[in-house]
Amino acid sequence: MSAEDPGFFLQNQSTRIGYSWKVPVEHLDYGYIEKCKDVKYLEKILRVLRSGDEGIYPHLINFCESHLEKLDPTSRVLRKETPVATAASLPHNEWSQIVDGLKRWQEETKKTETLLKQQSMFDDLVKEDMPPMRGSNCSIPLSQTSVPKRNLSKHAVPRDYREWDKFDVEKECESIDGNSVKNDPAAVINTGHPKIKTKVDASLLTQQEKLLLSNRETDKGNEAFRAKDYEEAVAYYSRSLSIIPTLAAYNNRAQAEINLKQWHNAMRDCLRVLKLEPGNKKALLNRARVYNHMGNFQMAAEDLRMVLREEPQNAAATQLLSETEKKMKECPPEPHSKGKKILIQEVEEEDDNKNDPNAKQTACPVEPSQPVGGEESSAAPAEKGDMGNAQKKPHSRGDGGPHSEFNNSNQGHWRSKGGSSDKYKVTQESKEKVANGTGKRGSTASVPADQSSNSKETPVRGNAGGTVNLDAPCGALPPPLARLKNEGNLLFKNGQFADALEKYSQAIQGFTDSGIDSPEDLCILYSNRAACYLKDGNSQECVQDCTRALELQSFSLKPLLRRAMAYESMERYRQAYVDYKTVLQIDTSVQAAHDSVNRITRLLIEQDGPEWRDKLPNIPLVPLSAQQHRREEPPSAEVLKARAEKAAIDAERKAEVRFTALKQEGNDFVKKGQYSDALGKYTECLKLKPEECTIYTNRALCYLKLDRFTEAKQDCDAALKVEPSNKKAFYRRAMANKGLKDYLACSSDLQEVLQQDPNVQEAEKELEEVTVLLRQSLANANNSAAKPRTTVPITEVEGDEETAGVPTSESSHRGEDVIVNLQPTNACQFGQALNAARSSRNTAACADLLASTAPEMLPNFLSTQLDANNISFIIQALDYHLLEKDPNLVYQHLNNLHTTDRFSVVLMLLEKNERHHLTQLFEHLSAVQSTEFTKNDVQNLANKYI
Repeated sequence: MSAEDPGFFLQNQSTRIGYSWKVPVEHLDYGYIEKCKDVKYLEKILRVLRSGDEGIYPHLINFCESHLEKLDPTSRVLRKETPVATAASLPHNEWSQIVDGLKRWQEETKKTETLLKQQSMFDDLVKEDMPPMRGSNCSIPLSQTSVPKRNLSKHAVPRDYREWDKFDVEKECESIDGNSVKNDPAAVINTGHPKIKTKVDASLLTQQEKLLLSNRETDKGNEAFRAKDYEEAVAYYSRSLSIIPTLAAYNNRAQAEINLKQWHNAMRDCLRVLKLEPGNKKALLNRARVYNHMGNFQMAAEDLRMVLREEPQNAAATQLLSETEKKMKECPPEPHSKGKKILIQEVEEEDDNKNDPNAKQTACPVEPSQPVGGEESSAAPAEKGDMGNAQKKPHSRGDGGPHSEFNNSNQGHWRSKGGSSDKYKVTQESKEKVANGTGKRGSTASVPADQSSNSKETPVRGNAGGTVNLDAPCGALPPPLARLKNEGNLLFKNGQFADALEKYSQAIQGFTDSGIDSPEDLCILYSNRAACYLKDGNSQECVQDCTRALELQSFSLKPLLRRAMAYESMERYRQAYVDYKTVLQIDTSVQAAHDSVNRITRLLIEQDGPEWRDKLPNIPLVPLSAQQHRREEPPSAEVLKARAEKAAIDAERKAEVRFTALKQEGNDFVKKGQYSDALGKYTECLKLKPEECTIYTNRALCYLKLDRFTEAKQDCDAALKVEPSNKKAFYRRAMANKGLKDYLACSSDLQEVLQQDPNVQEAEKELEEVTVLLRQSLANANNSAAKPRTTVPITEVEGDEETAGVPTSESSHRGEDVIVNLQPTNACQFGQALNAARSSRNTAACADLLASTAPEMLPNFLSTQLDANNISFIIQALDYHLLEKDPNLVYQHLNNLHTTDRFSVVLMLLEKNERHHLTQLFEHLSAVQSTEFTKNDVQNLANKYI
C-alpha cells in the first residue's frame, strides 16, 4: 500500500478514534465505512476525519459523507456553512451595485427622518378622518376644537361646607348646557363598506401554503359571520374558495347568503356541496331553507326528512320541518292548468348584460296555441323545429327566429357599419319615430312616447295579456335602438315577420347613422333580419344579410346556419354543404346540420357522381377559439361515484315512498277483511324489499285467513330466515302447521313463542288444544300401527311346556307372558320388541332389550316409536333394572336418547308422575361412583331432560 492511499495512514495507527470506540483506527478503510450502518458512529468518524488530527484524506471524507447521506440525508454533520459574501467573492460590477444601493438607501432614510422631525405627526392625523370601526358606517373627523383645552393657570377655589348645602344641581347643569358650544363637525356617513377582493392569486404558492391561507380566510369569514357582518363574511368565504374549494366554505357562504336573502346564490352553493358530497346534512338543511322561502314546501320537507333520518336529534331541522308541514297544510296544491305555458326569454339581453346589476330579465308567457318564433340555442344537443327542412317548408314558423346570438369568436373585424343598399334607408319621419322609440307600424308592438316614459312594462297585442319590458338594454345599443330590437324580437315570436323585419331595418339604419362601434350588436341585427327573410321565403336577401353578419363576426353560428338553409332552399347545394360543415366544426351538437349534410350528400352524389367532392368550394378551417363544442373529458372516479350514489339515493327514496304506500294499502285491506287484495299489495312490497320481515308475516296472516296453510308456512320460514327470533312468525307458522295437522311442529313453535314471551295467552290456549290433538293422533297412530304387527312371536304357555313353533333360540327372551326379540336389526324390529314388553309391563324385558342395544343406535331405533309412553317405560326399565347392573350403560343411553328427533316435544307431554320417575333416575345415577362420568356430568345431562 502506497503512502498516497487514503487508508494507509489509518491502517498503520495504533490509537483509537474518540473515547470508548469499538474499532481501532487501523481498520478504517472504504470497506469498513461501507458496511457500517450506525448513523451516529459514522458521524463521529466523519468529525474525526474532518478535524485533521489523524491527517487529511479528502477522498475518504467524501466517501464517508456520501455513505452517511444515503443513510440519513438530514444529518446535521452534512450541513455546510455558506461563507459570507465579500468584495473578493463577487464580480466588481455586482459589488458596485450593492454598495451604490446601500448608499442610496442611507441617503433616503436620512431625508425621511429630517422631514419627520420638521412636521408634527399629530397635526396630520387631526386633519384626516379616522377609519371607521367594524359594524359602523360613520367616521368623525378629529379637530382641535373637539377637545377643549384646560387652563391650568386658573384654579377654582374650593367651596365651603355651608355653600354645598345651598348648591342647586339642576341650575348648575342648565348653566353648563347653555354655555357649552357645540363646534363638533357633523359625522360623515360612509356610503358602504370598503370593497374586499373576492379572489386571491395563489398560483405561486405550494399546496400547504394554499391550505394555510384558505383556512385563514375562512376564519376571517367566521369572525365576520359571528359579528353579523354577512357581506364581509361572503367576501372572505369567496376568497377562501378561490384558493382551495372546500365543503365548509361553501356551506358557510350559503348560510351567509341566506341571511342576506340572496336565495339563488345560496341554492347554487348548496348544489355544489351536494354534487361533491351527496347527503351532506348542512347543505340539505340550507337548501331546505331556500326551498321553504321559494314556496317549494314539498322539496324542503324531503330534504329535512333526509337530515332527520341521519341525525334524529337535529333541533333546527325538526322545527323547520314542523313549520314546513304547517305551511303545506295551509297552502293546498294549486290545480293543474289545462294548457302549459312556455317561457320565452331574451337570451341576447342576458348575455350582453350579465355583468350589469341593474339589467332586468324579461320573460313573456305565451299560450301554446300561439305561434312561437325564434329557434332554440344552437348549443343544445338536439335542434327542434325544421331547420334541416328549409327546402320543403321554407315558410314554417318553427325556426330561424332572432333569438339569442352566441358569438364565441373574436377573429372577425368590422368591415362595414351598415348595409349599402338604398332599400334599407328610412325616411326622415321614420328617423324621428326612431328617436322617440316608436316605429311606423307601432300599432302592434310599440306605444306612444308618453306611455313608455311612465312605465317600462308595456302591454302588447298577441301576448295573451302578458307584459314585456321593451326598454330592456341590449348590449351597446342606445335606448331607442334597443327598443326597436326588442319590438322586433317580440313581433317575430308572435309570427309577424314583416313587421319584425321593418323594426330590424330601422334599428340597422339608426345604428349606421349614429356611428356606434359595436360589431357584435350589428351582427345580431343582421342575423335577426335574415331570419325574417327566411321565414318570408326571401332566400336571396337572407343570404346577403347572413354574409354581412359573418363579415362582422366570423364563424358566428346562427348566420352560418341560416345562410345554409337559404342556400338549400335555393337548391345551391354545394354552398349549403360548405356552410353546414362549417357549422358542425363550430358545434357538433347541431342535429339539424347533421341531417342536412346527409341529405345534401345524397343529392350531390346523384347530381355530380363519385367526383362530387372535387366540385365543392373550399371548406374554411374554424379556429379553436371559435369552436363552441369541447370534447368533455370522461368524468373522474369521484364524479362517477357521486353520480352513482345520488342515483342510488334517489332510487332508494322512490322505492321507500312506493313501499310505504303499498304497505299502507295492504294494511287497510286487511282491516276491511279483503285478504285477497292485501296479498297483491304485500307481494308488490316484497318485490321492492325482499328482506322485509314484517311483510312476510303480514302476508302469512292473509294466507291463514284464506286457509292456504302451505303458503303461510313458507312465508313464516322466509321471515325466520331474516329475523330468527320473530315471535309473530313462530306463532303464525304454528297456526299453519295446525291447519296442516302437523301437531308436533305446531307444538314446537308455540313452545318457542312462550319461551320468548310467557304472557301470550293465545299461545297458551293453542298449546293446550294442540297437546290434546297430538295425544289423540299419537294414540290413533299406535292403534293403527299395532294391528298389522302380527309377526311378534308371543305365545301363551302352561307351566314349563312350550308350544310347537315357538322360537327357542338365545335371541328371544321369555318374560312373564311374553317373548321379546333381544337382537333387533332395524327400527321396526326394535319397535315390535318394545311394544311387546310395554304391553305386558315387563320392565325387565325392556332392560334386557336396552342392554343388548348399542347406545348410539337407540335414537335411530326410536325415530318411529317416540312417544311419551315409550319414554316413560324406558326410564323405568333403566332405573329399576339396568342401573344396578351397568350404570355406565345407563349414562350412555341417556346421553344418546335426548338426541332423538322431536324428543323435546315429546318430553313436554310427560305426566307429573312420569317426570317424577325421570328425576328419581338422575338422583340414583348421580349417587353412583364411576370412572366414566362424574356427578357434574350427570347434572349437565339432567338439565337436558328436566
